[in-house]
Amino acid sequence: MTIESVRVSQAARDQLVTLKRRTGVTNWNILCRWALCRSLAEPAPPPSVHLVLDSNVEMSWRVFAGEHGDVYWSLVRYRCHTDGLALDDDTLATQFRLHLHRGIGYLVGDPRVTDVAGLASLALLDEPAA
Repeated sequence: MTIESVRVSQAARDQLVTLKRRTGVTNWNILCRWALCRSLAEPAPPPSVHLVLDSNVEMSWRVFAGEHGDVYWSLVRYRCHTDGLALDDDTLATQFRLHLHRGIGYLVGDPRVTDVAGLASLALLDEPAA
């Protein structure tokens, strides 16, 4: 695993601030974990965009993933495999960041995420919102 630090763009930071306000979840890492999982649940791969990681939201991989770092990394690795992508460290790191940013956008744009109960309800659904 090659990611030592997780940083997001200024736009993603602003979206995370909105999510913190809506849900009451105060830790960036918790919201980022939800975002990663939300994007990984989407069948289509994330679009390949250039990310400018220019915000002040930065955390170590250990803070992001907690004791489940191997699980999160394996999920990204498996997703790259199923998407037919290379499994080298650079591709995995890039896909992690793309999924993280897409997931943050999905969470902030989901009309069900108006509070922490709405966020939690996403885990109970069989299909992502259209």
